[in-house]
Amino acid sequence: MVGLSAFGIITSGAFGGQTILSASFPGVGPEDPRFVNIYDQSSIDDPVLNSLYDTRTNISQKPRSETIEYEVKSGDTLSTIAEHFGISTDTIKWANNLEGVNSIKPGQKIKILPVAGVVHTVKSGDTLESVAKKYEAEAQGILDFPFNDVPDDFKLKVGQVLVVPNGVQPAAAPVIQRSAPTVGQFYTGVASSTFQAPGGANFIYPTKGIVTQYFAWYHPALDIADRSGPAVVAADGGTVIVAGWPDNSGYGNRVVIDHGNGYTTLYAHFANVYVSNGERVSRGQTIGRMGTTGRSTGIHLHFEIRYKGIALNPRSVFK
Repeated sequence: MVGLSAFGIITSGAFGGQTILSASFPGVGPEDPRFVNIYDQSSIDDPVLNSLYDTRTNISQKPRSETIEYEVKSGDTLSTIAEHFGISTDTIKWANNLEGVNSIKPGQKIKILPVAGVVHTVKSGDTLESVAKKYEAEAQGILDFPFNDVPDDFKLKVGQVLVVPNGVQPAAAPVIQRSAPTVGQFYTGVASSTFQAPGGANFIYPTKGIVTQYFAWYHPALDIADRSGPAVVAADGGTVIVAGWPDNSGYGNRVVIDHGNGYTTLYAHFANVYVSNGERVSRGQTIGRMGTTGRSTGIHLHFEIRYKGIALNPRSVFK
């Protein structure tokens, strides 16, 4: 958390006009869940978190907003540099117009983007959708990257520089290193069997659709999209602690369920919420309908799983 405080930024209403660190997740805790995580394995003393550690994203303590310059050292390769900064080799190639993986040498200075993908300078007529289409990315991913400073009306400014997470350079042959679950994976619907998580939790898929965005330090969730706006069910039984849109945060209409065992789940951007605060719900019970309220570029479910306030990668559960 200390690393983020150095930025002292505000995201133009993305978190209700608050700074990232002061924005709250009503009914769960004082910190914004996008930045609640464990960075150093040595600090993990909970057996459940220890068992989930290897399947969560291991990230830097200081998420970067900007492209930095790195001087190539003797013995460096594109792959070792990419691994060090947690991005893909393609990202480095595209940012520096490199012809191949062997086209760097000691002393050379190269640009390192903050995440895997590309950067785009906004031109007249550009929209989130057109930029996303150009780079084979998701508009929601561009919107969710907290340092892009996209206003709530989604209107871009000419000359604005956008980071396009997981974007692909046009006419390129990408080999982007993605973390599972793969974007484009199709969830056929609520699973008939449950997925056991450490600590006694048993979860099922909350809805059906295509995975359009996966877990990252700035997006600790799965985005599952289906234009038909299907029903969303509780991934496990528990007590509803947030229902509706109690503030002006970017989650829009959402439901948060406390499962009573250290786990909570969040379901955001609902078109309709079918449960009330304090209501007991069972696993598989319909709690709302997928929508696009809040800071959302299209109909989808933003789904988070957390344990004792720590945002977990859902792939640690849905194996």
